Amino acid sequence: MADVSKLKKLRGRRDELGTPPTLEEASTNLAAPEVAPIAPAPVPERTPKIAVTGKIDGRSTRKTNRTVQFATRVTPEWDARIRAIAQQEGVLLVEVLEKALAAYEEKSSS
Repeated sequence: MADVSKLKKLRGRRDELGTPPTLEEASTNLAAPEVAPIAPAPVPERTPKIAVTGKIDGRSTRKTNRTVQFATRVTPEWDARIRAIAQQEGVLLVEVLEKALAAYEEKSSS
């Protein structure tokens, strides 16, 4: 069977809050009309943002239409080096890798 003794204690607790305000004393903000902002919201820049950890937030980079996932394991030093190059050049990590592959192919073919 349910224990209803606690419900009686809650009833006494409501009295601690006092009586609710009258309609004249209550705020009228719910009846106020909503007003849209006059100026349009600024468009955020689509530049990579550096998070607290010092890494670039990939979600804020521009769309590149690259659809194939390419994942690999690298050392933290290599990761820091390639990210520093990408940041200095203002390009994506994949663009640094594409340039490196093109340079490798050019060097190996000659």
